[in-house]
Amino acid sequence: MRITVSGHIGSGKTTVSKILSDLTSYDVYSGGYFFRQMSEDMHVSLEEMNLMAEKDSRTDVTLNNMIRDFLRDHDDIIVESRLAGWISYSAGIPAFRVFLDASREVRIARVSIRENDRNMAEKVVMREESENFRFKEYFGFLMEDKSIYDVVIDTEKGSADEIANEIYRMVFSNA
Repeated sequence: MRITVSGHIGSGKTTVSKILSDLTSYDVYSGGYFFRQMSEDMHVSLEEMNLMAEKDSRTDVTLNNMIRDFLRDHDDIIVESRLAGWISYSAGIPAFRVFLDASREVRIARVSIRENDRNMAEKVVMREESENFRFKEYFGFLMEDKSIYDVVIDTEKGSADEIANEIYRMVFSNA
């Protein structure tokens, strides 16, 4: 079973995926890891990498191909990234696709705490706008289109533990 966990910045993807990993014994792989690795390899900040990606689609295409190939070649995994669900869907790779949702205000507050930076609002908005532009421009995909997901969960309405347990029950109740 492949499980993809997608959502906006600060929606709880990483936290829920880690808890779900403990419940399933599946390893978690993060799309953000690949993006950060590309950024480090190129010696540029994440913000610079986003700007570069806006001008050259090869960045996002390379990242998505890495995730697609990984999903295709592995099973009993959790892949967490903003586009993991869309990548598996568009490539016809079977997966249980989860989208985690929360208001922008809550997501900014979460990222501010995580990054210990009270000035995250502008950075989060800029990054989301950059990604939304690229996803639509390069792949014809809108983050707000949640129709491809098996479940959409509002992470403001429960703890990360409750949400991970809910996903676990959905995936494995008929197994």
